[in-house]
Amino acid sequence: MDKTYQPHAIETALYQNWEANNYFAPQGSGEPYTIMIPPPNVTGSLHMGHGFNNSIMDALIRFRRMQGRNTLWQPGTDHAGIATQMVVERQLAAEGIGRHDLGREKFLEKVWEWKEQSGGTITRQIRRLGSSVDWSRERFTMDEGLSDAVKEAFVRLHEDGLIYRGKRLVNWDTKFHTAISDLEVENHDEKGSLWNLRYPLADGKKTADGKDYLIVATTRPETMLGDSAVAVHPEDERYKALIGSFVELPLVGRRIPIIGDDYCDPEFGTGCVKITPAHDFNDYEVGKRHNLPLINIFDKDAAVLATAQVFNLDGSVNPDVDGSLPAKYAGLDRFEARKQIVADFDAAGLLEKIEDHALKVPKGDRSGTVIEPWLTDQWYVSTKPLAEKAIAVVESGEIQFVPKQYENMYFSWMRDIQDWCISRQLWWGHRIPAWYDDAGNVYVGRDEAEVRAKHNLGDANLRQDEDVLDTWFSSGLWTFSTLGWPQQTDFLKTFHPTDVLVTGFDIIFFWVARMIMMSTHLTGQIPFKTVYVHGLVRDGQGQKMSKSKGNVLDPLDIVDGIDLESLVAKRTSGMMQPKLAEKIAKQTRAEFPEGIAAYGTDALRFTNLALASTGRDIKFDMGRVEGYRNFCNKIWNAANFVIENTDGQDTGVNGEPVELSSVDRWIISALQRTEADVTRHLDAFRFDMAAQALYEFIWDEYCAWYLELVKPVLWDENAPIERQRGTRRTLIRVLEVALRLAHPFMPFITEEIWQRIKAQAGVSGDTIMLQAWPVANEERIDAAAEGDIEWVKQLMLGLRQIRGEMKISMAKRIDIILSNANDEDRRRLADNLPLLNKLAKLESVRVLEAGEEAPMSATALVGEMEVLVPMAGLIDKDAELARLDKEIARLDGEVKRVGGKLSNEGFVAKAPAEVLEKERAKLAEAELALGKMVEQRGKIASL
Repeated sequence: MDKTYQPHAIETALYQNWEANNYFAPQGSGEPYTIMIPPPNVTGSLHMGHGFNNSIMDALIRFRRMQGRNTLWQPGTDHAGIATQMVVERQLAAEGIGRHDLGREKFLEKVWEWKEQSGGTITRQIRRLGSSVDWSRERFTMDEGLSDAVKEAFVRLHEDGLIYRGKRLVNWDTKFHTAISDLEVENHDEKGSLWNLRYPLADGKKTADGKDYLIVATTRPETMLGDSAVAVHPEDERYKALIGSFVELPLVGRRIPIIGDDYCDPEFGTGCVKITPAHDFNDYEVGKRHNLPLINIFDKDAAVLATAQVFNLDGSVNPDVDGSLPAKYAGLDRFEARKQIVADFDAAGLLEKIEDHALKVPKGDRSGTVIEPWLTDQWYVSTKPLAEKAIAVVESGEIQFVPKQYENMYFSWMRDIQDWCISRQLWWGHRIPAWYDDAGNVYVGRDEAEVRAKHNLGDANLRQDEDVLDTWFSSGLWTFSTLGWPQQTDFLKTFHPTDVLVTGFDIIFFWVARMIMMSTHLTGQIPFKTVYVHGLVRDGQGQKMSKSKGNVLDPLDIVDGIDLESLVAKRTSGMMQPKLAEKIAKQTRAEFPEGIAAYGTDALRFTNLALASTGRDIKFDMGRVEGYRNFCNKIWNAANFVIENTDGQDTGVNGEPVELSSVDRWIISALQRTEADVTRHLDAFRFDMAAQALYEFIWDEYCAWYLELVKPVLWDENAPIERQRGTRRTLIRVLEVALRLAHPFMPFITEEIWQRIKAQAGVSGDTIMLQAWPVANEERIDAAAEGDIEWVKQLMLGLRQIRGEMKISMAKRIDIILSNANDEDRRRLADNLPLLNKLAKLESVRVLEAGEEAPMSATALVGEMEVLVPMAGLIDKDAELARLDKEIARLDGEVKRVGGKLSNEGFVAKAPAEVLEKERAKLAEAELALGKMVEQRGKIASL
């Protein structure tokens, strides 16, 4: 192998070889094990969240594959309705073309063209991350098979009475003219106003304090044109007597009732609230409780209608309410209407006051426009019957959440579930399989021919519904539609239900719950057995990564590296605000003055897994990536050492007699414990603990200790052949097993090294990923060897510490004395003396006998035994005393300086708590160091 580890030199070629040989396809003979990749949007590119969950899924799949399970990890992408349509519309707009200019069919042709050109970005990136997905089974939510499944699901749910069309309130995007889901709505904190408006009481009524009007406080005065009532708390003594009376709606002249409802907070504003059921979600719920009319005052652009549309709660037209609106507002944008209405209230003496008020303003995540709650005809899924089954399978334990506390979030949502709006006013997506005749009757079927035949429509004029389905509808079928449902394919029978879903907590309701509802109803099976929920990947300061913050990291930039100016350009591209772009460029240059180095895929993956503690958000630390790149280097260098000492040598893998030293037995024993620990942690989804166990064994035990402890045997020409053979066999076999343990975490480096050492290790096979997962053998756990080598390690560590403190060269041979040594210490010394002489550079060792006085020595403890290093002759006394005096003076000055600051009452009173804590820690550290220096000076001076 090359002397230095160069990930870019091995990764691409290895992946291409894996894929070409079809190693990712199901091939195990054991129990099936399935993971479906959460389909990323075809419009996008991978972000750190994708990199994180791909690391987790691939670790699970490689782990189970090596255990002999019949594994399927199926990839795919989502058509991302509104996002994709927006991208293509923007491209056409640059050419001066609108989608309506092309028409639906031609526009969809353009979208498919774009998908074919750009849709491969995600899949190329997934390959770069080493993900061992079965590419032969890649799916797309708009491919033919999934489209058939979507139509089948819609028809069956409709036939079961679970899909209906109704007039309801939705999140309406006034730019894209479509309903959007709650997940596509971002709430922005903004400074706004609270308008206090007077509503005159009707029929000569007065309030308890004698006023002939009520004051309502609202953040949206423009929607007052659609008010259906004024609400007060039923126990509010100020208004209790007015419940059932009416107010005259200003500017409109409509009489509306005063109602009592617990929704009102008597402490907020005046305690009176205007109720506009057609333009506010909370008001809609109040309207349902009181059977209020729904008065829609806006068109699809959120401009005021000439005449309001008035409906009953069931969506039927309400002829009893006058929909007349003042002509002066007709056609005004909602915010222009707001200004005019406020001015008119003021002119009429009905504007009580305007107060500053903090608001959460809902905006479309893609359009950036303020979302309007709007009354429209949409298709809905009746979710309560579906939710009952979905709750039951989690309560029974058929589906388990990891961590378990996310079940509470799931239950909370599911027990208060609302019907699901599944229609979108877009062209890109699964078109709703419903047809209308000229009379407005609606027919649902898999295609038009089925509809005509089923309903005896003959040659009647039919038109298909223009809307498409919410993308969550098709992705809700993901676990079974991708396996061939509704046909009962062999893959569906074998791999469904799937085993694990890896996802973020933010889509438990939007995706996880809907998959459970869809699968249990349509297939009678749960979609997966375990939901592993991970947190959000945040930056090193714990901030959410976002383009506006300029803290986004691309996982492939960490893998391949990126220079500073390219990183700056990437983070600031497309920014419309020059000052923000300048700020982000400055931040980036400060954080990455030399850009980002190429760390390779394995270092990034190991970082992700080491940070994957259950359910918590992940604070991504570039320092950890660098540390795990060093871990890769350590493994590479260790492998080179092993190859140098085993190539062409007798490694005893063909049954030749071997003798295992206590060092060999110790590392074999430690390996068994590590095998058990890593397996147990992976079974429990504790990737962080599995990574820690692996890291500690490879770095601390194998590399730092074992490779050093075996050098005397390997390099001793007079050592018995059986002992050398045993050490070489242990050396290479432990490395080979460690590589298999590490493979799910670090697939590339482990494959590369394994291919190089497999023959010498006595194993065969084409790839490490199809080798057997290591299983601990309790019979090979050797507590005696572990105790002996721990004793050796502690003795050597004590001597290293003494050398460091006393500035004794590591090359200089020293005499040591052992005091208070028991029989076990004496035995261990005798068994390991040749090893200690060579590795600890000992001139002599003697055991202090009872009653014998020890010379002035530096001391270390190994259990109750003292390890003494006599100081005489080892150091230049005068030079060391001068050095210590200088250091003592410096530390004494630091103690006085910091102590004086903390004694200053003014400083203590004004300084922030975190500053005081740092100063106190600094003082404690300086005092401790000063004490040690004074003690050390005393020892040296007495020599």
